[in-house]
Amino acid sequence: MSGKVSNYIVHNKAVYLVLYHVIWAPKYRRGLLIGEIKNRLEEIIKEVCCERGITIKAFKVMPDHVNLFISSNPREAPYKIVKALKGRSSNLLRKEFPELLKMPTLWTRSYFISTIGGISEKTVKRYIEQQWKK
Repeated sequence: MSGKVSNYIVHNKAVYLVLYHVIWAPKYRRGLLIGEIKNRLEEIIKEVCCERGITIKAFKVMPDHVNLFISSNPREAPYKIVKALKGRSSNLLRKEFPELLKMPTLWTRSYFISTIGGISEKTVKRYIEQQWKK
């Protein structure tokens, strides 16, 4: 039986609330996540999250980084989530936008990930939504 109680997810004898704030950037922090590239990246992120059963709480693609706030199943390793998002998006974006092939890789190898526990969900959402707009 699965369902939702308050913010907690109830599924198969488990009750959980696993929230991550994830940030990653293009190689050399280049501001290339704009226009059609940005739009396509947003679609890819939504597709990957949907396929993996990950709920997007908030996200924003900035010209030089991606800010993502998600809820995941506790069985899903955080590094695998990031690997899936960066891997799929790099592969598809570089196929669809040949100008990205000029870079040796699309994304830096690093990323930031934090569990949300010490601060409220509302605070993280507000932070992401207040990122400057272009």
